[in-house]
Amino acid sequence: MGKPGIDFPGLGTGLAILRDGKLLLYRRLKAPEAGFWSIVGGKVDHMEPAEDAAIREAEEESGLSIGRVDLLCTTEVIVEADRQHWISLIYVTQDFAGDARLVEPDKLSDFGWFGRNELPQPLSAFAEAAIAHLSENDFR
Repeated sequence: MGKPGIDFPGLGTGLAILRDGKLLLYRRLKAPEAGFWSIVGGKVDHMEPAEDAAIREAEEESGLSIGRVDLLCTTEVIVEADRQHWISLIYVTQDFAGDARLVEPDKLSDFGWFGRNELPQPLSAFAEAAIAHLSENDFR
């Protein structure tokens, strides 16, 4: 998500993917928040709708085929340690096909499906924003 040294906010997107009451999280290897567990996502390209970017990034990172998504929330993340500032539109889906896998081992090291009471630590600010907006019915 972005390049070090950018002196204005980047536009990002993320996708909270839910299955059987659990959220798909990956451990990041690169800034922002390297070593943190996060939802899939990344940068919105110029002239690319944010919803399309969320689907593209999720498919690239997880290997899943993503169907319909809904806007979950918008968040602003300032990571002083990485000197990065992001405005992110976060979407949610339960509409997907395939099995999640580690497709980009240069960017992500581990992944798993986690319930609300078994979340790995540390969580990225992007994951925390998504989790705060997920309903108890969908994410247990």
